[in-house]
Amino acid sequence: MNFGHADQRTLHVPDGLEGERVDAAMARLFGLSRTRAAELIAEGLVTVDGSAVAKSDRVSAGSMLDATIPSQADPLEIKPEIVEGIKIIYDDDAFVVIDKPVGVAVHPSPGWQGKTVVGHLVAAGFRISTSGAKEREGIVQRLDVGTSGVMVIAKSEHAYSVLKNAFRQRTVDKTYHALVQGHPDPLEGTIDAPIGRNPKYDYKFAVRADGRQSVTHYETLEAHRFASLLEIHLETGRTHQIRVHMSALKHPCVGDLTYGADPALARRVGVERQWLHAVKLGFEHPETGEYVTFESTYPDDLQHALDVIRDSD
Repeated sequence: MNFGHADQRTLHVPDGLEGERVDAAMARLFGLSRTRAAELIAEGLVTVDGSAVAKSDRVSAGSMLDATIPSQADPLEIKPEIVEGIKIIYDDDAFVVIDKPVGVAVHPSPGWQGKTVVGHLVAAGFRISTSGAKEREGIVQRLDVGTSGVMVIAKSEHAYSVLKNAFRQRTVDKTYHALVQGHPDPLEGTIDAPIGRNPKYDYKFAVRADGRQSVTHYETLEAHRFASLLEIHLETGRTHQIRVHMSALKHPCVGDLTYGADPALARRVGVERQWLHAVKLGFEHPETGEYVTFESTYPDDLQHALDVIRDSD
């Protein structure tokens, strides 16, 4: 679907709809939802016999119903757009490895209007695998919009199949660094706690008995007065997994206000998102079988926050 196009429709109200509300008649005649019909009426895009109407007005048989129906943009349509800050770490015929900046979604989704990784790759002329759902072609892993770091996208169909399976079989080594509040006890350990959607908040997740199995391994790299720098290896890859697990331990990622971080500490270290970065990815090359690893350094905002924490000891 495209922006800027509209469908102009004119129909006479049949006898069977005599006395119906305008929004109900529109829904029946034009195959729209009642909600969409009401929106069009409220926007002044509907007339009956040439006059503007309210959604609760009634129609008469034989009246002429005119509607201008703008086409709606498909929320899953890939919009090619170069994204400043995406770095190409590695590229061959099988896959491309990128360093994803914060604030960029991996692929289009309903409700997301911003930039995407796949949109950037299309705009930059990369041919990516056509396997997977249309808006997620070539995507074998995801990072949250608010999480930066290294990720791989498949270019060939064979690479897509092999890499997707490797992530499913948990043979991909995914290493993250997280700056969390306080000091986890023990200093290293494994969190094995199922994660599911938070019943109160649609956009959040939580540890729930009926959730999906989620396993996170962590070890403390640096312990400071207010926070600890952890290295984290994911065994599973649930949405928000590290953030949910660290929050459940009462050691949320610094800056992660969604999951209980202290806003005063976030302001003090100057970070406006969760301190979480995908630092390393290791897997067998889908074509050669050789084990390959790719790394990403901390972006400026996370490095600055860590420096402030180190200096506060």
